[in-house]
Amino acid sequence: QVQLVESGGGLVQAGGSLRLSCAASGINFRLYRMGWYRQATGKLRELVAIITSGGSINYADSVKGRFTIARDNAKNTVTLQMNSLKPEDTAVYSCNAYLNYGTIYWGQGTQVTVSS
Repeated sequence: QVQLVESGGGLVQAGGSLRLSCAASGINFRLYRMGWYRQATGKLRELVAIITSGGSINYADSVKGRFTIARDNAKNTVTLQMNSLKPEDTAVYSCNAYLNYGTIYWGQGTQVTVSS
């Protein structure tokens, strides 16, 4: 079975940092594009950051320069280091694994709350 399990969410003050981790199992991790998405209350889910199987990275403009995505293929994990957090970063953050259309997996999500 496929599992993506996020950890590291929580409550943090504006300007603080959190590190999210996603542990994947049941997939050939190295073949997947991994990503972090978030959904704030009342808003659409948006892509935060992606890292391809080849290591190419893209960030949403809103987080560029503050967040860092990385993958460790030996550990089957993808992380999101979040620095200089803002209240508008408050959302449920979900881990995504994408191989191709029809082969997409999601984690359960982890809440990140940034207080002002």
